[in-house]
Amino acid sequence: MVVVVDTVSATPLRPRHPEKVNRPDAFSPPKPDWIRVRAPNTRGYAETRKIVKENGLVTVCEEAGCPNIGECWDKKHATFMIMGDTCTRACAFCNVKTGMPGALDALEPEHVAEATFKLGLAHIVITSVDRDDLADGGAEHFAQTIRSIRARCPATTIEILTPDFLRKDGALEVVVAAKPDVFNHNLETVPSRYLSVRPGARYFHSVRLLQRIKEIDPSIFTKSGIMVGLGEERHEVLQVMDDLRSADVDFLTIGQYLQPTRKHHAVMRYVPPDEFSGYEKVAYTKGFLMVSASPLTRSSHHAGDDFARLKAARAAISG
Repeated sequence: MVVVVDTVSATPLRPRHPEKVNRPDAFSPPKPDWIRVRAPNTRGYAETRKIVKENGLVTVCEEAGCPNIGECWDKKHATFMIMGDTCTRACAFCNVKTGMPGALDALEPEHVAEATFKLGLAHIVITSVDRDDLADGGAEHFAQTIRSIRARCPATTIEILTPDFLRKDGALEVVVAAKPDVFNHNLETVPSRYLSVRPGARYFHSVRLLQRIKEIDPSIFTKSGIMVGLGEERHEVLQVMDDLRSADVDFLTIGQYLQPTRKHHAVMRYVPPDEFSGYEKVAYTKGFLMVSASPLTRSSHHAGDDFARLKAARAAISG
């Protein structure tokens, strides 16, 4: 299922998630102490925000309400979200605005590259909204952004977090040909929760996409992540690990789902830190090169440091 909301007659008061307006409120339990973070108010945060705004860029840090924005932006680490701020999907967990997106900005790849240069990033993470309205799902725009960063910042390593390119034949090959250093595509949750959490996607299509990346270019690191606290069972999380290892995925992230608004899917449970530690230990025994599992783990959190560890882990195995 794909949800596309017409915004032709939209007004400034248009709700951020029109498809959720009439849903009953979903109440989550109070947040435990281990999930709380400080509000961002540092000089580094302000400087990063200025560079982002000066270049007219969108960040998933802001749009998705990431709890780590203060820590990351203080270090001048930002995850850029290309192809606009409006998504054609309507996932129950996501805070990104939904609707019919505008036209692509042909200059955006250059602006992302310039911001990467100004921030002095050694490792950059690029993600996007879903663009089911585009023939290639935005694959060529991803490729152009990668090429622009390579030209402006040749020493910077590039990590991408892409949509699933569902029913977009040839799109994946276009992105892989641009040779990102890390190709991330998140499964988000276990298969049994897809209809209620990620209805526009298909679990096994996403697993196959990750497998296909390795078939095309084995040198590219692959990465995927899930959220917990959405009603999944432990054995289902372990099965996801097995599915990802069958697709030769290198890096797994597991983090706590946090409810953006009461119209979004409720948090069914706050998973305690010791359970995350248990998941991490099991994942390493299954053969992942890198695992990050904690309540505040997010796909791009500490991405630069994790990439260095990922390379080291591969090198150790290669001898």
